[in-house]
Amino acid sequence: MRSLYFDCSNGISGDMSVAALLDLGADKEVLDIALSSIKTDEFDYKITKVKKHGISALDFNVILKHDNHDHDMEYLTSHHHEHHHHHEHIHRGIDDVFRIIDSANITDNANKTAKRIFEVLAKAEAKAHDTDIKNVHFHEVGAVDSIVDIIAFSVCVDNLGIDDVIIPSLTDGTGFVNCRHGTIPVPVPAVINIVSDNGLKLNVIDFKSELTTPTGAAICAAVKTTDNLPDGFKIIGQGIGAGKREYSLPGILRVFEIEYEKEDTIFKLETNIDDTTGEALGYTMEELFKNGALDVYYMPVYMKKNRPAYMLNVICKECDIQKLEDIIFLNTTTIGIRHIKCNRTVLDRRIIDIETKYGIVKAKEVIINGKKRIYPEYESIKEICSRTGKGYGEIYNEITSLLNN
Repeated sequence: MRSLYFDCSNGISGDMSVAALLDLGADKEVLDIALSSIKTDEFDYKITKVKKHGISALDFNVILKHDNHDHDMEYLTSHHHEHHHHHEHIHRGIDDVFRIIDSANITDNANKTAKRIFEVLAKAEAKAHDTDIKNVHFHEVGAVDSIVDIIAFSVCVDNLGIDDVIIPSLTDGTGFVNCRHGTIPVPVPAVINIVSDNGLKLNVIDFKSELTTPTGAAICAAVKTTDNLPDGFKIIGQGIGAGKREYSLPGILRVFEIEYEKEDTIFKLETNIDDTTGEALGYTMEELFKNGALDVYYMPVYMKKNRPAYMLNVICKECDIQKLEDIIFLNTTTIGIRHIKCNRTVLDRRIIDIETKYGIVKAKEVIINGKKRIYPEYESIKEICSRTGKGYGEIYNEITSLLNN
């Protein structure tokens, strides 16, 4: 597993995130191609080595051809009528931003990540201003530099090919920042909304400044897979991104690529059911799969008084237990569910795309004692069968023989 650990103890912003990933080894040429393809107001960017409190870090700086405000202090508004020195940014809603993202020469994966970050941001800003997501007109967010930061980050994280992103917590200061509406408290409302809507943990330290920007928080919400930092890990690489402002704190974001033994634990939920109809059980299974169950199966059993019945088994992650138990209680007649913690051994595996004469086929690549085995995904094969009229076995064999040679 390739895992990134974000140490946000000195704060996080869009530009710090991009710089840290570049410093960690994201491909600068891939980024250059992506950024030169963005269809928007003229901008330039510089990547430089700087020192923060004596620590060497990378700085990613978006330079707008006609603007020099400190965009982190700028705040969004949904008021259309305000005239402003860079009025061309005012009427940029989320659809406009999505059009810009779509115009960029980036992978599907990077495109999805960038849109997810913007959605998190737009939701939080809409909530802060009590308006609808469609009416959110971005300043901080829609300012070209933020769009560039977000696309650049998405390209870099995609380029690193990461499985897991560990972000134990965010850190912000206190006090106030000035924005176009007046003075607002830190953590600013958008950051609070992002944290509360996305289950992020927040530390507030006694430091009079905004350490986490809405863009930084939205990046964390969009890419985090867990907040559990493993007990012991090897550090394979690190990247240090510099913040723009000078503080008594170092003002850096550290991102580590780490490796650790994955002690894989899952939970098994089971319950015996003797008086629920087949339809109800079928529906329950569908609902369980929809809500994150890893596997669901029924086994015929005989219960007391020799009643034929079913034992329902659900394999799931710990965080989904509550939700899945609620579904079982709601849809079946059971009044008790056992849950058992299981350790399991899992082979290294990843989903890959394979070029075939039938187009792209998704497949699972599994490593067994250093040897690769590749299994095509059912849905991909099914789609080819329905398109070509050939049998399942024939297509499956044709593709596996192609793969495992």
